[in-house]
Amino acid sequence: MTEDSQRNFRSVYYEKVGFRGVEEKKSLEILLKDDRLDTEKLCTFSQRFPLPSMYRALVWKVLLGILPPHHESHAKVMMYRKDQYLDVLHALKVIRFVSDATPQVEVYLRMYQLEAGKLPRSPSFPLEPEDEVFLAIAKAMEEMVEDCVDCYWITRCFVNQLNTKYRDSLPQLPKAFEQYLNLEDSRLLSHLKTCSAVSKLPYDLWFKRCFAGCLPESSLQRVWDKVVSGSCKILVFVAVEILLTFKIKVMALNSAEKITKFLENIPQDSSDAIVSKAIDLWHKHCGTPVHSS
Repeated sequence: MTEDSQRNFRSVYYEKVGFRGVEEKKSLEILLKDDRLDTEKLCTFSQRFPLPSMYRALVWKVLLGILPPHHESHAKVMMYRKDQYLDVLHALKVIRFVSDATPQVEVYLRMYQLEAGKLPRSPSFPLEPEDEVFLAIAKAMEEMVEDCVDCYWITRCFVNQLNTKYRDSLPQLPKAFEQYLNLEDSRLLSHLKTCSAVSKLPYDLWFKRCFAGCLPESSLQRVWDKVVSGSCKILVFVAVEILLTFKIKVMALNSAEKITKFLENIPQDSSDAIVSKAIDLWHKHCGTPVHSS
């Protein structure tokens, strides 16, 4: 038996007995032992496999630039990050913008606004749409990342990535969604067009909030692994797979309002399967990244 076939046999065996990802976890641990972390290889790994939960926050912090690639600098850099977090929090308390009673996600928003020079004159001012997006992402992130300093920095950098790196791509995603849904199920797309629903689908929930508040965090974090590591296109395939999964229900609805209302509040029990199938669809249409040696 060749080394490759042995590895494949072991992978299939591990998967059957419930140890899916054993070899992938070992591969990641080898990558994380390097004195200087190879961000390209970490990106490739994150694109190909779900990150083990015990390493997710670390890998996200490195890929989002919160931590440098060099291991020996991590403790010192996180100390600076924590000091900055405490300084900004203190400033907000001094000007009475937040208090100990302020919900944590709102604290993160005010910190983000202060650092970006966008703090409104009063906490009672109505929130902007971009603030609502930040809150939705922060609320989901709070369920994924335990430490509040990590949570703030990861949320902040995740939102910045959406607003910079993906700024030109995100508006193109509804069109891509239509294109791939047509390839997967043209009859379903025709039904959406007949109901004048295509332009009224919950694109903001899907593509601006990256499914925060739509999918449970346990499933969502596998989607965000791909977003953090360089692909916002995964969001398109999650949306397509939601439509395919609930095809019978959607085909039975005959108005844009009913379809949109249903898609904004999809049942949560099939979300793991939706994400797994969406990742398969994404690999099918966009290819599988190959490990750089």
